[in-house]
Amino acid sequence: MALVSMRQLLDHAAENGYGVPAFNVNNIEQVQAIMTAAAEVGAPVIMQASAGARKYAGEAFLRHIIEAAVESWPDVPVCMHQDHGQSPAVCQIAMRMGFTSVMMDGSLMSDGKTISSYEYNVDVTRRVVENAHCIGVSVEGELGCLGSLETMKGDKEDGHGTDATMSREQLLTDPDQAADFVRETQLDALAIAIGTSHGAYKFKPEQCTRNEKGILVPPPLRFDVLEEVSKRLPGFPIVLHGSSSVPQEYVKMVNEFGGQMPNAIGVPEEQLRQAAKLSVCKINIDSDLRLAMTGTIRKFMAEHPDKFDPREYLKPARANIKELVRHKLVDVLGCAGKA
Repeated sequence: MALVSMRQLLDHAAENGYGVPAFNVNNIEQVQAIMTAAAEVGAPVIMQASAGARKYAGEAFLRHIIEAAVESWPDVPVCMHQDHGQSPAVCQIAMRMGFTSVMMDGSLMSDGKTISSYEYNVDVTRRVVENAHCIGVSVEGELGCLGSLETMKGDKEDGHGTDATMSREQLLTDPDQAADFVRETQLDALAIAIGTSHGAYKFKPEQCTRNEKGILVPPPLRFDVLEEVSKRLPGFPIVLHGSSSVPQEYVKMVNEFGGQMPNAIGVPEEQLRQAAKLSVCKINIDSDLRLAMTGTIRKFMAEHPDKFDPREYLKPARANIKELVRHKLVDVLGCAGKA
């Protein structure tokens, strides 16, 4: 199967009440793990290149790795998505390179740091949509800035974002404005802000309670905002950024073998299940894959100090990423069998 557009995947997800994972990828091992899991359970996937990944690996390398994956697993529907494009020019480059979907993040100015105005966001997103739709490329936009509702600060992650102090109105998407934004831009999917943030430290311990196992449980996402957006945009694909769950078994593994990640807390998977059953069709996941890879490699190197062949430690890292992805596809997002 050739690469498909994001809209093709998300329309089916919206109609059938499941979520499609959008995994940030940086190297061949992550791509192979994702595709192996997707092929095993018959699930579609979105593989996306963040600003940091594009800087690290290069867009051409990422594109060819994903294209090789499509060739190797022809039955898996794959969307190749550019994450957090900072300007129409950045999106245009991705489109020319063959990406089937792009994100124009007009919530920030083209420096990727300064909070923009609503009018600016509408203008740049509309311009990208006009160019993209001419060649069958889907467009995602963003309304509201990701950050902490406790500290009122934004987040910076992987080459993009602001750490400025913001108002609650900036940190939560306005449902009426969301409906206007979709109408004015004619985009294909909208990322909204309901309390998630990028990275592995999404919540502070003092924001959380502890369950019977002593594990920190963060406050719930603002599903009331999501429900109001859904009422105004029935059937329209909504996107949730910063949706890694930060699996505690891998946080523990990292820490046991020399790491220092105290109080790393993510979004509970039951909240992601709830979001996927509503109108959230695209759920972005990055930190979970990083944790699985890093924890596994740290453990391997500690237990096998004589080893130096990268293939020997990357192989178990790839296997653990694959099992993590399979769990997300089957048990969290409900997209197994939807390919």
